[in-house]
Amino acid sequence: MKQCAAISVWFFIRKTRLGKSGETPILMRITCNGQHAELNTQRKILPSLWDQSKERATGKSVVHIEINKHLESLRAKTMEIFSTTIENDGYASPVYIKEALLGKHKECKLLFEVFEEHNSRIALLVGTEYNETTLGRYRLCLKYLREMLAEKSKVNDIPLKHLNGEMIRNFETFLKIKKKVAQNTMIRYMKCLKKVTNLAIANGWITVDPFAGIKFSEKKVVKDFLTIEEVNTIRSKEFGIERLDIVRDIFVFCCYTGLAFIDVYNLKPEHITEDAQGRMWIHKQRQKTEIEFFVPLLDYPQQLIKKYKGHPLCKIKGTLFPVYANQKMNSYLKEIADFCGIKKHLTMHTARYTFAT
Repeated sequence: MKQCAAISVWFFIRKTRLGKSGETPILMRITCNGQHAELNTQRKILPSLWDQSKERATGKSVVHIEINKHLESLRAKTMEIFSTTIENDGYASPVYIKEALLGKHKECKLLFEVFEEHNSRIALLVGTEYNETTLGRYRLCLKYLREMLAEKSKVNDIPLKHLNGEMIRNFETFLKIKKKVAQNTMIRYMKCLKKVTNLAIANGWITVDPFAGIKFSEKKVVKDFLTIEEVNTIRSKEFGIERLDIVRDIFVFCCYTGLAFIDVYNLKPEHITEDAQGRMWIHKQRQKTEIEFFVPLLDYPQQLIKKYKGHPLCKIKGTLFPVYANQKMNSYLKEIADFCGIKKHLTMHTARYTFAT
């Protein structure tokens, strides 16, 4: 909403501030929204040659003519800054206008530019503080933001200060309607955007939090898990398609061990240990939480590990399983569910929930 406001500019002198030459500085006061700011116009004049009612010099010399032109120029610039700021931001403060007149405003940071810089830092920290999934989510959030802006305008980027609550709500609608994401997925993207805006606030690039007053509620999700009969159905099914066989084996392995996708993706021979009684275990840190865990390896999971020991992709990556990307794994699991006559929504998370039950 644009602000309905008036601005006044007043030039004046203070006769109590006379210099050695008898002249006093000409000052300028900007008033707007009940606030005001003052600045020195960098011009001086003898009090006797100043007409306060007309706010101008009365002398006829070249110096006095130049003073009056300078004051009119300042008034015109002030009005221009005020009008532009109201049009772009909907609000203008006297201090902001004063700083603009004095050339103190830094170049405005751009939203997508800052987002790109943030994502580049995340990319450098993948493997230490972040994983590929997190980086992918930030990149996808930026991609969707660009798409939303492209629908509404032809500009390539926007100033950070233009990001407001209305745009946040528009992004929410865009994600739900155009991208058809679920409530909880939408919230994950919003958290990505909020982290970037928090970074901007911390660095002083924006002063108003665009998320102020906006709250999102996660929807409680009922998580599917498989019965032992359903696990055995998938385990014994013959597909005759290599990619489905691989995904089925990895999925069943996770049903028996409870490993999350990223942990089975990075599972290596050094993560398999043997105790004093000859029992085999998975000993690893969870990628997500860095918490150490021990999981016993039953006979069937051990058979699956042996099955893929010589797989070309395992040799290249040094891993125990030739795991596809998470999106592909979940896509192939839908095919597997159809082949097996299972009506539940299968994902790699389903295997972990199945283990827990």
